[in-house]
Amino acid sequence: MDDAALTLLAQRPAQVARWCGAKLLTDELHGLWMRQMLLGEGDMTLLAHRGSYKTTSLIGAIAISLVIHPDKNILFLRKTDGDVVEVVRQVRQTLLAPPMQLLSQRLWGRPAQLLRADQFSLTTDCYTAHRGAAQLLGQGIRGSLTGKHADLIFTDDIVNLQDRLSPPERAFTRDVYRELQNIRIPGGRIINTGTPWHPADAVSLMPAPQRWDWRRTGLIAPQRAALLRQTMTPALFAANYELRHQPEEDALFPGDIRWTEDAACLRDGIAHLDAAYGGRDFTALTCGRMAEGVVYLYGRLWPGHVDRVVDEALAECERLMCAPLHLETNGDKGYLARELRRRGASVRPYQERSSKHMKITTLLRKWWPRAVFVRGTDETYIRQIQDYGPASAHDDAPDSAASLLRVLDRAPHFD
Repeated sequence: MDDAALTLLAQRPAQVARWCGAKLLTDELHGLWMRQMLLGEGDMTLLAHRGSYKTTSLIGAIAISLVIHPDKNILFLRKTDGDVVEVVRQVRQTLLAPPMQLLSQRLWGRPAQLLRADQFSLTTDCYTAHRGAAQLLGQGIRGSLTGKHADLIFTDDIVNLQDRLSPPERAFTRDVYRELQNIRIPGGRIINTGTPWHPADAVSLMPAPQRWDWRRTGLIAPQRAALLRQTMTPALFAANYELRHQPEEDALFPGDIRWTEDAACLRDGIAHLDAAYGGRDFTALTCGRMAEGVVYLYGRLWPGHVDRVVDEALAECERLMCAPLHLETNGDKGYLARELRRRGASVRPYQERSSKHMKITTLLRKWWPRAVFVRGTDETYIRQIQDYGPASAHDDAPDSAASLLRVLDRAPHFD
């Protein structure tokens, strides 16, 4: 064994990762994180802001661990299988990069080669454990954990926006994290990286975290942080860049989202289309119906010009049996209404006279506690509503929802 190669891999992991293509990792910050992952004792939770390269650091640490800890097997978890596939691919790419091949050759007398590999797992010829498990196995949190055991468990972003919006999702992720205690073998470690989204999410079960917000990492200049702050609500900036939860009393649309699987509750409702005609705006579709003091809503959100999505929007209205379709004529002088009628749609065009902010903060806020969303609603649609504020960069979803509610509520226009 070449002690110099081992020292380089274990003590200067960020340098190794840079040689393998991760050019933006630094020794001072990312090297510290990686050494804690590779050499630390006990469980670990690392919370870092968006764009801090925490997942890139984790990928490098897993690749190095496969070489310097050949007697340990690793279980890697992310929210979805698709996320896992990309990380396993990058671990494989790092492991087979020429610098890692050279270092593993110096360490073990031959470069590390893959004995078995697929989208979700890989095993090298360095592996010395005898459990029959893959050296690295990745899976989404909905994969089966039955019968699995691991020396090292890495979780990365198993808490995300879904946990903020959905109590059942939040409870499911918490249960998965609890189950990991039975998967880790005695003396093993669970290493968590991510971002907190809700006071009661799975992060609350993890060991006391290291928090690396945008100020602490030094990766975001104050001017850039100010620009980011202007593009989103205080709650969203607080979660993503300050790693804290905005007090719920500051939110216009607080609380958990209520859901139903029954799309039939929208039958004979109405629809509203908030059309985008360029720039960075979104086209928002809202379908809704009121029944017995409850408003059932379904929302879709598409980036870009309405012409690209109008057929899909009409198909959604037909599928859910919601008509007529209401839309304002201020921006296009009635062009879209005429085009939709030409396609056979029932349309109710109107001239908007209301203050958008007043409409959203009165009608949508009034009905928010009694809103139930139909499954299939876009997460980005919900997020736009919950993150809405006077300085929001995008307000297409809350504007569409409030405009639809004005019709259902038979409310006057707000000047």
